[in-house]
Amino acid sequence: MAAGRRNLNFHALLLRYGLVALFLGAGFEGETVVVGGGLLAHRGVFSLPGAMAASSAGSFVADQLFFAAGRYCRDRRWVTRQRERPAFSRVLRMLERYPVAFIFAFRFIYGIRTISPVAIGTSQVRGSVFLAVNVVAAIVWGVVFTAIGYAFGHEVERVLHRLLPSPTTVVVVGAFVVVSLIAVHLVRRRLAARNDVDRRPEQGA
Repeated sequence: MAAGRRNLNFHALLLRYGLVALFLGAGFEGETVVVGGGLLAHRGVFSLPGAMAASSAGSFVADQLFFAAGRYCRDRRWVTRQRERPAFSRVLRMLERYPVAFIFAFRFIYGIRTISPVAIGTSQVRGSVFLAVNVVAAIVWGVVFTAIGYAFGHEVERVLHRLLPSPTTVVVVGAFVVVSLIAVHLVRRRLAARNDVDRRPEQGA
C-alpha cells in the first residue's frame, strides 16, 4: 500500500514538474536529459510536442545565457576559468574556419557543448547572427533527440511490460532517467578533467 502511494506521488511529480525539469536539464546537462524526456513522453507522462518544445527552449535559453556570459562577463572568474581550458582555443579555431556551421553544430559535438557559446561570445560574431542560428539549431536538436528517446521508448516499454505492471513501469522509467543523468554527468566531469590535464603538457612543450 505504501509502495503504491509512493509510486503515485512520484508519477504526480513527473506530471506536474516534468516539463520544467526537462527545460532546465536540456539547457544545462544536454542530450541525455532530452532522450530521457522522449522516453517519458512515450510513457504518456507528457506530450511529445511538449517534450520537444521544452527541450528546444531549454537549449536555446541556456546557450543565449552562456553567450551573454562570454560577451559581457569576460573578466568574471567562471568565464576566465573557461578561457583557460584547452577546449576554448579549439572552439575558437573551429569558429574562425566555419562560423555559421559551427554555431549550428556545436551542441551536437560531445565535450564542447557548454564552453562553445561562451567562446563564441568572446569572439567578433554578432549577437544577431548567434541568435538567429541558435534558434534554428536548438529546435533541430530538441526535436531530434526527443524523437530518439521516444522511438527507443518502444523497446524499453516492451522489456519493462514483461517484468512490471503499468503504474510501476512509469516510476522505473523515471528512476532510470535520473540514474542515467547522474552517471553521465559524473563521467563527463571526469573525462573533461582528464582531457584538460592531458593537454596542458602539450601546450607547455
